Order: sequence, then structure tokens, then C-alpha cells
Amino acid sequence: MSKRTGSHSSGPPAEAPPIHVYLFVAGDEPNSAKAKAVLSRLESDRIEIHIVDVLEDYEAAIARRVVVVPTLIIEKPSSSLTIVGSLNDERILLDALGPLEG
Repeated sequence: MSKRTGSHSSGPPAEAPPIHVYLFVAGDEPNSAKAKAVLSRLESDRIEIHIVDVLEDYEAAIARRVVVVPTLIIEKPSSSLTIVGSLNDERILLDALGPLEG
């Protein structure tokens, strides 16, 4: 009988868990439209974007305690962060998301 030891893994490397991003908007009002446009420019397989229109699903906003739109909630496996506003400064968004590479 042989026993395998060591740290070598025969499977593929573990993928980084996804980052869930929830953008709460109010229809197509200007700040909501701008926030959607900024968020749409993000490209990463790790980000799962959920757009929630509070005019259609106000219960989701109540459940997340969203009182102002646009509001962006970033949920990582280890933390959660809320950004309120139209996302004018994309650097804040990118800093909040952190490294997006595998």
C-alpha cells in the first residue's frame, strides 16, 4: 500500500470566489443612468452584477436598507461595502473592488 504525501494538487487551481455587486437605481433618472454606465465598464469574470430598480422591486431595497439611490453594495466573501451616489469617481469603485485578477 502506498501513501501519497506532499502539497501537490492534481486538480486545477482554486478559483477566487465571485464578488457580488448590487446596484440599486430608480428607473432611468440621471444619477442612476450614470451609475449603470460606470458599472457596465467593469470587465471581470469575478464580478456578478445585479441591477435592482427600486421602482419595480422596492422590497429588495427595504431588505438591504437602501434609502438613497443610486446605492452600490459590494459583497466579497470577507466583507461588505456600500457606496452611495452616481459613482462619479471610478477610482473609489475600483479601490473598493480590490484586485480582480484570479
